[in-house]
Amino acid sequence: MSRPDPTRITQYLERIERGDSDAVGELLPHVYADLKDIANALFRRQREGLTLQPTALVHEAYMRLAQPRDGAYEGLPHFMHVAARAMRQILADEARRRGRLKRGGGAAAIRITTLFAQGDAAKSDPDAFDTVDMIALDEALDQLQELSPVQARVVELRFFGGLTIQETAEAMGADPRTVTRNWSLARAWLRRAIDRHAES
Repeated sequence: MSRPDPTRITQYLERIERGDSDAVGELLPHVYADLKDIANALFRRQREGLTLQPTALVHEAYMRLAQPRDGAYEGLPHFMHVAARAMRQILADEARRRGRLKRGGGAAAIRITTLFAQGDAAKSDPDAFDTVDMIALDEALDQLQELSPVQARVVELRFFGGLTIQETAEAMGADPRTVTRNWSLARAWLRRAIDRHAES
C-alpha cells in the first residue's frame, strides 16, 4: 500500500471529526490509492455474482466514512480498518439484496473466496480456493466480533483490508507473532462457523 503523510492525514481526520465538510474532499486524494487497493483485493477474491465495480465500492465506502460518527478516527490505521469494515458491509448488503432478487427468480448469490486455502498451490491456481456465500461470512464475522474483537479485527485488516501480517501488526500495535496466531485461530473458528451455517 502507499504511504500518505500520517501527520497530514491526522489533521484531515480531526477536521472531519469537527464537522469540516471541506476536509472530506481534501482527504480523498491522499487515501484513494489505499482504498482502491482494498477494493481490488476484495474483487480478486470475488468468484461470482457481484455487479459492483471496485471504483463504485471505493466511492460508496468513502461516503460512509465521511459521515459523522461516534468516536474519532485514531489515525490512518484506524481509518483504513473502518474502511475495510465499510466495504465488507457494502458487499454483505449487496449479497442480501441479491438474495431477495434470487427468491424472485433473479440474481445468483455473491460468493467470495475464503480465507481457508493454504499454501502456494492456492496462490498459483485461483480455482484451488473454496468459496462461501458472502452473507455466511459476514454473519460469522459478526459472531466472532462478539467472542474476540481482536481476532475479528485481524480478519478485517488481513482479508478485507489486504494487509500483510507485518502491516496488520503495525496497524494494531501488536507483535507479528501474535497477529499470526490470532489469524490462524480466527480462520479455524470461521471455518467451523461457516460449515455449521451451510448445514443448517
